Amino acid sequence: MADLLIDVADTLVSDFDIIDFLHNLAVHASELTGSPAVGLLLSDLSGGLDQVAASSEDAQTLELLQLQHSEGPCVECYRTGRAVIEEDLAGAQERWPNFAPRAVAAGISKVHAFPMRLRDDVIGALNVFGRPGDVMGPDDVRLVQSLADFATIAILQERALSRAESLSEQLQFALNSRIVIEQAKGAVARSLGIGVDEAFDILRSHARRTQQRLTELARAVVIDRDVMETLRPAQS
Repeated sequence: MADLLIDVADTLVSDFDIIDFLHNLAVHASELTGSPAVGLLLSDLSGGLDQVAASSEDAQTLELLQLQHSEGPCVECYRTGRAVIEEDLAGAQERWPNFAPRAVAAGISKVHAFPMRLRDDVIGALNVFGRPGDVMGPDDVRLVQSLADFATIAILQERALSRAESLSEQLQFALNSRIVIEQAKGAVARSLGIGVDEAFDILRSHARRTQQRLTELARAVVIDRDVMETLRPAQS
């Protein structure tokens, strides 16, 4: 929890990287709740949803599945502005006919979705997926809703520090950053012959070591092969 609070405090500094922060938040939520997968969806300029952060590639897949079919706990949470709790995904196939059976096939048996909101404006949702035997008690529920609130504040604070923008423009900036990072992850994974989770870890570590924003490094990787070469491990 201390690590999470330190990350939240980083929203007050000028070099804060929103995507790195949201990824850390998803990972912290996964660790604190024991969940195998945590993901965040944010609204875009058109009012739709986009995947912006996930604790793992499996979490990202589950979020994208909801977006593909426009159904699922995170989508429902965003639309209603209320938390969605489903303890029996196997019995929720009528509720989410496309999402539920695929999630169950992936080993997920339950899900909790929490709204990311600023007063009356819902900007996204945070999803916590569970396996058989996983339990989320009242304290866990309160904790994760607090994390969703932290994420909302971080997104808005980061953009407010640099210039005044509408809420939709602030969210679009975060989504555009995520697109560039996804491109860089894929490029690094292909170039180094590794998985995308490992590629993301390499990008984050390099960005922190060289004191760059993750988005700036990702953009450089996509357009400059020489930058890609700096990510290769040293030959022994």
